[in-house]
Amino acid sequence: MSTSWNARPRTVGAVAAMSLAVAMLAGCAESSSATGSGEGGEGLAYGATKEDYIAAFADIDPIVLHTQSPAPKGSPTGVPVEKYLDTVTEWSGGKITFDVAYSNAVAPPAEIDNALVDGRLDLGHIIPQYEPAEYPASTALTDSSFVSVQTALHGALQSNAWANQVAFETPEILAEYENKGLKLLLPEYNSGANGLFCTKDRRDLAALRGAQVTASGRSITSEVTGLGANPVSIAYTELFEALQRGVADCSVTSFTVGMLGGFLGQTPQVVVDPAAGVAVGWGGIAMSSQAWDSLPLVAQQLLWDSLTVYLESNIEDKILPNTAEGMKAVLAAGGSVRPYADDARAALEAENTKLLDAQRTNPAFQDGDGFVERIDSATAEWASIIAELGYEDVSYDDFASWYKPGVVDLSDYSTKVYETVFLPHRPS
Repeated sequence: MSTSWNARPRTVGAVAAMSLAVAMLAGCAESSSATGSGEGGEGLAYGATKEDYIAAFADIDPIVLHTQSPAPKGSPTGVPVEKYLDTVTEWSGGKITFDVAYSNAVAPPAEIDNALVDGRLDLGHIIPQYEPAEYPASTALTDSSFVSVQTALHGALQSNAWANQVAFETPEILAEYENKGLKLLLPEYNSGANGLFCTKDRRDLAALRGAQVTASGRSITSEVTGLGANPVSIAYTELFEALQRGVADCSVTSFTVGMLGGFLGQTPQVVVDPAAGVAVGWGGIAMSSQAWDSLPLVAQQLLWDSLTVYLESNIEDKILPNTAEGMKAVLAAGGSVRPYADDARAALEAENTKLLDAQRTNPAFQDGDGFVERIDSATAEWASIIAELGYEDVSYDDFASWYKPGVVDLSDYSTKVYETVFLPHRPS
């Protein structure tokens, strides 16, 4: 049986906020949300078609979810968000719609979790590394991201799979969200591998010594220091001017951020080493637990089943084209992508070993050794899976001429990620 609020489309954020207020006034622990997950009847089996979903939503009242995009409306960086939301709306037969605020208009990144809890948002992007004290286990996963494959295509595919697997296998990461009243949907996605983008060649320790290198995050700061450079914090919106004026010599960043900042022509000497990576920034997607619990089961399943639409678009519409366009800018400026010299590689490998070993005694985990072992196992497993799926890997210097929209079919990859990582946790 379905219910409605004054015969209007259900606005889950309002329901969550009302429920929170009632619970506080009543001083009781029971939720007064509009509905439970069983309201919409039985769910659908994995593999249900769009027609199956539309039919299952036929007797469900309209649902409105409040969310926001980190990007302006229509921006290329916002395509994954828009594709995910559009898929859910289409497959629900229009029964689930989204009230979208663009450019983080409701809450800045470090406050999105608060906005989910207090009902301003129902669905949002969480960046744990902005609040490491609040998300120590999740931040530890981000801090360990240098273990990913560093190549242009395989790296993007592997890194956006293994971290999600480790997150779902790590109770402390899931508990960080649950304890805050959040339902974790997509633990980790990134914008591609980070490299060292410099105004001139700085591949060895002598050239790196004393260089001003922009860095964000604990691991990257340690890695830059381990290379003998000076880490500095500069917002990406200010990088163009900082590099132009010589305030910074290099930036540890991705091609995606380089394209957004428009500074790749100034930093054409790029270092990406297949044997020694640097950490990357990761984000995730979560819902208010109260909003999630108020949804019919079939709505929960649709939101869950559509997550690989976001992951696939993040790679296909953001990482790969930005890598290709970024390489064009680098090559046009007379640059290239090369590995570190032996001494710098050894220094970075030593720093990364120290960083990963530190997770073994991280108080965020009951079993730090187990956490590190899960990382080692998952990265090796997904490197093997990507190779077995037959995806061609291409050097960075060749990527610009090789890449064209549609040249990579990610359907097999998406299916494998879903069935391996997400299916075991599908709502039922």
